[in-house]
Amino acid sequence: MATEKEKKKIDSYEKAILSFGEAVQAFRKGNCEKAVESFKALIEKHASEKELVDRARTYIKICQEVKNKETTPPKTFADFYEDGVSLMNQGSYEEALKLFKKAIDKDPDHAKILYSMAAIYQSMGDADQSLEFLKKSIQKDKYFKILAQNDSDFEALREDKRFKILTKLV
Repeated sequence: MATEKEKKKIDSYEKAILSFGEAVQAFRKGNCEKAVESFKALIEKHASEKELVDRARTYIKICQEVKNKETTPPKTFADFYEDGVSLMNQGSYEEALKLFKKAIDKDPDHAKILYSMAAIYQSMGDADQSLEFLKKSIQKDKYFKILAQNDSDFEALREDKRFKILTKLV
């Protein structure tokens, strides 16, 4: 049978686990501010739970890195491209397009950005612009011809003669 001291330790650990779970939930919901607050409270109240305290500190560092990234405006081609792809994946096509245009200002001949712009224009329903950027990307790098053949972003263009010619599907 567990002693009183052992029961208190088990009770303390269970409370620490619950606190940790709540903090992780806030983190997963994207609420880093609340998560950091919860992780700090866990560290303060349950300092003896070394493993949980170490994990909490790791989550706090991740939250701080996310916050720093959000406050740092994009400057390089890679910054504009990565932020644009993120916005594109969220369905914010106009915002992503703005960032891609800034990336083109940094490196006008980068095939990857041209291809991404083709995908955005296709997602926005502008087949002509999509095909124009797809053509430019393929002219820079033939790899994008193969990629476009299998890319679901261009599914609606599969039967378009211009797409078939560009990707040599005829």
